[in-house]
Amino acid sequence: MPAINIEDLSEKDKLKMQVEQLRKEVKLERQPVSKCSEEIKNYIEERSGEDPLVKGVPEDKNPFKEKGGCVIA
Repeated sequence: MPAINIEDLSEKDKLKMQVEQLRKEVKLERQPVSKCSEEIKNYIEERSGEDPLVKGVPEDKNPFKEKGGCVIA
C-alpha cells in the first residue's frame, strides 16, 4: 500500500480518513488498565525462567562470546 502524504489531501479527505479510523476504534474491545496490567504481569512472571535477559545466556550458546584474543608481542 503506497504511503499517503496528508498535506496533499483535501480537508474533506482528511475528515473521511479520521471518521474511518474512529469507526475502526469504536469496534475495539476495551478493558480497564488494572485488569490488563495484572494479566501482563502474570504473563511475564510465568515466562521469566525462559527469558535470557533475566536468566542469562549459557557461555557455550552465546553467539557474542569472544572466540579468542589478539596478542601483540
